[in-house]
Amino acid sequence: MRVVFVERESAPERLVCEAEVVFEAEAGPLAGMKLVGFSLWRSPEGEVYVTFPSRAFGAGNERRFFDYLRSVEGTAADAKRVKAWILDQFRCSREAPESPERTPFESGARGSSRASSRAAQENLGETVQGEPR
Repeated sequence: MRVVFVERESAPERLVCEAEVVFEAEAGPLAGMKLVGFSLWRSPEGEVYVTFPSRAFGAGNERRFFDYLRSVEGTAADAKRVKAWILDQFRCSREAPESPERTPFESGARGSSRASSRAAQENLGETVQGEPR
């Protein structure tokens, strides 16, 4: 798996970029597919956080979200691990020197390498900073 970052023109003010999880050849039946709808946002304090693809629904005057990517066990730790991986990939893509093959932040550009993706998967135990929602 790898993460692709896509910058949008006319995006909301605090949207940093969108992210897609791309499943590669070793992903079995998901090979060649991508899961879209991840977003990276900047909080008013300047921290970057990740939101999952979700659907909004209302219960009275309250607005809630149903995340499409969920833990089998129902634990928050699994979701935090995935969010930490996406943030790590984002930071790696910002630190890596640009090459003609990979320009991380052009409109619709692809932005992650397989090598950095595998390195980040080994560090999935990292914690994620506060996540509003």
